[in-house]
Amino acid sequence: MDGLKTGTSSPAYELRFRSLFDLGRGYSFPCDEQGRVDIDRLSERARSNYFFARTVIGREVATPAVRRADLH
Repeated sequence: MDGLKTGTSSPAYELRFRSLFDLGRGYSFPCDEQGRVDIDRLSERARSNYFFARTVIGREVATPAVRRADLH
């Protein structure tokens, strides 16, 4: 999923919310090393998905983890 608005560079880290039910599914968002997401740089769709993922932690997605974006 491309959560950044066009014209921005790729982040070094991402915040991943892994699905609790569908292996390989979930949400990921560009973030800094501490897991802070700059929601002003997200597209409208990504921003909506980010707020949704935060709302369903423990019910539909696992607690998010910070990962290096270039490792996959």
